[in-house]
Amino acid sequence: MITMNDIIREGNPTLRLPAEEITFPLDEETKKLGQDMLEFLQNSQDPELAEKYQLRAGVGLAAPQLDISKRIIAVHIPDMEDETNEPILSAVMINPKVVSHSVQSACLAEGEGCLSVDREVPGYVPRHSRVTVTYLDLNGEQQKIRLKNYPAIVVQHEIDHINGIMFYDHINQDAPFKLDDNVSIIS
Repeated sequence: MITMNDIIREGNPTLRLPAEEITFPLDEETKKLGQDMLEFLQNSQDPELAEKYQLRAGVGLAAPQLDISKRIIAVHIPDMEDETNEPILSAVMINPKVVSHSVQSACLAEGEGCLSVDREVPGYVPRHSRVTVTYLDLNGEQQKIRLKNYPAIVVQHEIDHINGIMFYDHINQDAPFKLDDNVSIIS
């Protein structure tokens, strides 16, 4: 089971390296890694398990955050509008790529956080408000999804991790809360 002790923090060089493509068929170790990453996110969103295992809540995790330089991410995004708490998106994505995106950008009103960053980083993180992403699932089947707003932002954050990019690289260093006209703020 993955815990916070397994997650490396900013300053570790693995977080700045472009991760390696994964080849198929998947070995059992890579399949288990994907399943464990998704399980961590689910556990981190369960108040009892999060408290028991001292987990910070997360909606996305990339293998480089576990000091594994492979192009694999997991996302588990709850639907805050739905009382059953069924996720909007719950997936393990291998070799994910943004294949198209909107001109319009968006950012989260409260900024972004990261399980590998133990500090508040103030500022807006502009990202594409809509993206189309292709990836392979754990069975090696090609998937293509279209995402907008919050789910699009989460997936772009995780894809950045496999490209050696941290969320705060997108913040305007001179004016952290200054945005271009084409950026909408998601609250």
